[in-house]
Amino acid sequence: MAKNALHDIKRNLEGLIGERVLLRANGGRRKTVERFGVLEETYPSVFVVKLDPPDGSFKRVSYSYADVLTETVELVWCKDDENTHVM
Repeated sequence: MAKNALHDIKRNLEGLIGERVLLRANGGRRKTVERFGVLEETYPSVFVVKLDPPDGSFKRVSYSYADVLTETVELVWCKDDENTHVM
């Protein structure tokens, strides 16, 4: 069952490559990191988000599909000035 859920998450993310997202990730010790970026690429085990530059430099982060499944990472799609929760 979990394997099918991971496959579904990957398939959903593949259709949204290039979309602007709000990334909420568990930063440890009760910290939550929130950053805007663009879903850049999906790979067999991970996906990559290119974060907006706070200081003029670009940063990429990658997370596994299991992180989405376990709710360690949450992605909120931003479309036309409204947030649409997808993952």
